[in-house]
Amino acid sequence: MQDVASVLTDQFAELLARFPADLDLDRLALETKAIQRRREVVDGAALLRIALARGPGGLSLRQTAAWASMLGVAELSNPGVKYRLNQATEFLAAVVERLLAAKAPGAELRWPGRSLRLADGTCVSKPGSTGTDWRIHGVFDLGRGGFSHLELTDQHGAEALGRGAPHPGEIRIGDRNYARASVLRRFRAESGGTADFIVRLGWNALQLSNPAGKPFDLIGYLQCLSPDPSPNEVNLRASVGGDEPKLAIRLIVQRKTPEATEATRSALRRAAARKGKTLDPRSLVAAEFMILATSLPRSGYSAKAVLAAYRLRWQIELAFKRLKSLLHIDRLPTRTARGSRSWLYAHLILALLCDDLSQDFLESSP
Repeated sequence: MQDVASVLTDQFAELLARFPADLDLDRLALETKAIQRRREVVDGAALLRIALARGPGGLSLRQTAAWASMLGVAELSNPGVKYRLNQATEFLAAVVERLLAAKAPGAELRWPGRSLRLADGTCVSKPGSTGTDWRIHGVFDLGRGGFSHLELTDQHGAEALGRGAPHPGEIRIGDRNYARASVLRRFRAESGGTADFIVRLGWNALQLSNPAGKPFDLIGYLQCLSPDPSPNEVNLRASVGGDEPKLAIRLIVQRKTPEATEATRSALRRAAARKGKTLDPRSLVAAEFMILATSLPRSGYSAKAVLAAYRLRWQIELAFKRLKSLLHIDRLPTRTARGSRSWLYAHLILALLCDDLSQDFLESSP
């Protein structure tokens, strides 16, 4: 059983004060039909309070019912709490959307007029499951130091760079899972060409050609590079599919240290052995290099600077680790879809409020 976090009592009003001024929880609860008749739960604030107690508060259904009665929040039975929270799924999702919409873009970092945002995801499993049941997709604003987008999907929701609308001047950074040419093109198109990307590339992730249209042999290119650790770069095109024009990318490659290369190769060998597959020797060649694809031009964006920007990805990985280690979002106690969604959305609400609290602390520090 997860540890029970302290439940907000007399501080709940302070928490509500952090919500956007135009966010009417009562009206939102009625619009989403989370509350249809004002009986046991009389308003949106009470419903939110119950969801936070049951979710990040760590209370069981029985404990939530007793807690709500003791504080005069609502008189509910255990099944009553479950029913109310199941009905509140759309309400809690809408609260997450309103909190995200109210967040201003972070400060510029590294390049004037450009904001850096990191894309990643994390998986959550229901009790007894050995695979992924839910996936939380996030975009982390480095300049603001918090999430600018959070999205919950089931296990079929694939990671994509376009989750979270691009902002003008944004540079979005993702790992290998985000290197899909069609998605990268769509991301650029949705921003009207005002947003760029930096993604890590697997050796066989994209079908590449040179500007003249001839196929580009990435492995052959890597094998011909000198042992010099300085980055190399080349302008290429990536096939999107069908009759669509190819996507222009700038390939940036840097040789890893011998220690990092050996660690990657060992991991590849272990994974192949575990799956009973024969390891492709081209993977061992690519293991020597950090390979990035970006839409950023050479002018003003050196290869070294692009590589340094990509290495900031640990910030969003750390943010997801905080969701698990501090808010215990990976300890999902529910088995049904609606119950799981309401429990997870309550955690995302608290995560966004924690982002704001962190910013207040940083701004008040000398």
